[in-house]
Amino acid sequence: MAITTPAPSTSSGPVTFERLGGVFVVTIDNPPVNALGVDVRRGLVAAIEAAEADSAAAAVLIVGAGRNFIAGADIREFGKTPQPPSLPEVCLKIENCSKPVIAAIHGAALGGGLEVALSAHYRLAAPSAKLGLPEVQLGLLPGSGGTQRAPRLIGVKAALELMLSGRHAGAKEALSLGLVDRLSTEADARAEGLAYAEELAATKAPVRRTREAAGLADAEASRAALEAARADTAKKSRGLFSPMKIIEAVEAALTLPFDEGMALERKLFLQCIDSPQRAGLIHAFFAEREVLKAPETKSASPRPLESAGIVGGGTMGAGIAVAMLDAGLPVVMIERDEPSLARGRQHVEKVYDGLIKKGRMTPEAKAAVMARFSGSTRYDALAQVDIVVEAVFEDMGVKKAVFAELDRVCKPGAVLATNTSYLDIDEIATSISRPQDVVGLHFFSPANIMKLLEIVVPAKVSADVVATGFELAKKLKKVPVRAGVCDGFIGNRILAVYRQAADHMMEDGASPYQIDEAVRNFGYPMGPFQVSDLAGGDIGWATRKRKAATRDPKARYIQIADRICECGWFGQKTQRGYYLYPEGARIGVPDPEVLAIIDAERERAGIKPRAFTEEEIMRRYMAAMVNEGANVVHQRIALRPLDVDVTFLYGYGFPRHRGGPMKYADTVGLPKVLADIREFAKQDPLFWQPSPLLVDLVERGANFDSLNHA
Repeated sequence: MAITTPAPSTSSGPVTFERLGGVFVVTIDNPPVNALGVDVRRGLVAAIEAAEADSAAAAVLIVGAGRNFIAGADIREFGKTPQPPSLPEVCLKIENCSKPVIAAIHGAALGGGLEVALSAHYRLAAPSAKLGLPEVQLGLLPGSGGTQRAPRLIGVKAALELMLSGRHAGAKEALSLGLVDRLSTEADARAEGLAYAEELAATKAPVRRTREAAGLADAEASRAALEAARADTAKKSRGLFSPMKIIEAVEAALTLPFDEGMALERKLFLQCIDSPQRAGLIHAFFAEREVLKAPETKSASPRPLESAGIVGGGTMGAGIAVAMLDAGLPVVMIERDEPSLARGRQHVEKVYDGLIKKGRMTPEAKAAVMARFSGSTRYDALAQVDIVVEAVFEDMGVKKAVFAELDRVCKPGAVLATNTSYLDIDEIATSISRPQDVVGLHFFSPANIMKLLEIVVPAKVSADVVATGFELAKKLKKVPVRAGVCDGFIGNRILAVYRQAADHMMEDGASPYQIDEAVRNFGYPMGPFQVSDLAGGDIGWATRKRKAATRDPKARYIQIADRICECGWFGQKTQRGYYLYPEGARIGVPDPEVLAIIDAERERAGIKPRAFTEEEIMRRYMAAMVNEGANVVHQRIALRPLDVDVTFLYGYGFPRHRGGPMKYADTVGLPKVLADIREFAKQDPLFWQPSPLLVDLVERGANFDSLNHA
């Protein structure tokens, strides 16, 4: 018969405990993810103290209720004054327990959750377990013993790889690494944990403290792993603060006694807390959750999403098809003729063949996915699909012709989406009999990889169609951002402006290679001219020609890109653009002939080139980006500044540790950004017109973040 230890002080809190036979069972029940809030921390300390005081308890089992063990810190406490006990104190309390403590892990054991498990003496993982130390993604390091215990348990190399990547390890990998001692065969971690604890108690298994584990026994291998990680991090995480602090903390595990290593870990953790990068990463973390909250997602439920159609089998159409297939949806692709359809299918298969080649997919798995793919040259094949995404050539006439066919064949209530990057979706929607069903779904290339999905909301669309766009993003594991209709929506509209600023600097004296280097040093993976070469210069050229008739004749127009395109140099696909790509190279080298074109254009425009510093390049580049971002928010194209931030973090390679362009502007100070714009306006008042929103915020002493909470 089970004997239950009374626990009145904790029975109504998030941590409860009872003794079942000789096992003292501690259950964390803090929905939704068992986060380590102050009440959980206090409850764990009380539970361990109660277990120590219970002479009939031979072992202690810690288990999570619901779907997770402990998913990490409580985000509701971010930015607040910490309440005792601290998590390092809780972990030390668990590790110092005189009775064997077993952590039975199912679901997430992440960050502080894994640090709690590392403090236990034995660990069991259910098949659903996900273990990780992802603090680096928030600009932090594991600050509750993770940098000291993990290397001692699994060695420096494996511990650093987990911490520097922030990735999750599954149950089987955790066992192979030595993070856990045993796998459970069933999903019931509590029952198997209880059996494991009873077994350990029966065999009088010793207390086995992780701080005394032998993972650092091979000092030479440990030192080599540390130095390799330091060199790799210096190259890959250039300018990032917390990765090097993680390495410094792990080095302390090699060189200092445990208590001194813990003290250094805490010191480095507090340095990370104070870092501006941490503020940017925390902003990004919350912003990507806030973008899910749109007026339509609150007011309407999504329509059914069980099948999809794609019109167009080019690079974009095929990428969207792969994203849909990966989400488990059956996909029908429409192309104009059989050869085009065959090419579309080849584009789809090429993605999966690449995965097979890399060992990330089996031929059988590919066959199962492709069984859900079909194609046709007749629009009637779309008669029963729930959603259609049009991904054809960027031309209004072509798009309207496609939508006329969709209007004819699609069932009532089907969502009709366009993947246009720039065109007026209101015009497309009103060209058919059901404008309420038309929405913009702007995917970014490659569509099966890029996380951003702009959900563009035309005037007549039904709220449930917009909600369906958000639901589709969830199915596709993408980050949705709601955008209004304008030329380029949020991202491409802002891109067009800061790209103009880059072109102005190029004509005024900075080389495209100098500008690209400055942007990379700021934290972008690529500069704007590298991006142009990757996307294809002909795309921007077609847009410029389309807009030529409506361009303000007083506005400055840089012709360098047009001259390059007139040579047939469209970037990587033609082996020449701003850079040379010999023999199909992916990384370009500077092209003297491009510099000669730039010199000729400067001469034609009567411009005497001047020198630019890297700091001046970035001041202009970011001022243009922030100013147009403010216009986008002012005109309600974006709901909030954070929507602009998420667009740039997920679609344009903006450095995550800076939080996004609007967060960056807040960090720099809006008065400084406005002063820069007014200074630049002395040379070009038409281009450098301060956004009314920016002016208003500066006059009120407010910042962009104040609008995120309005």
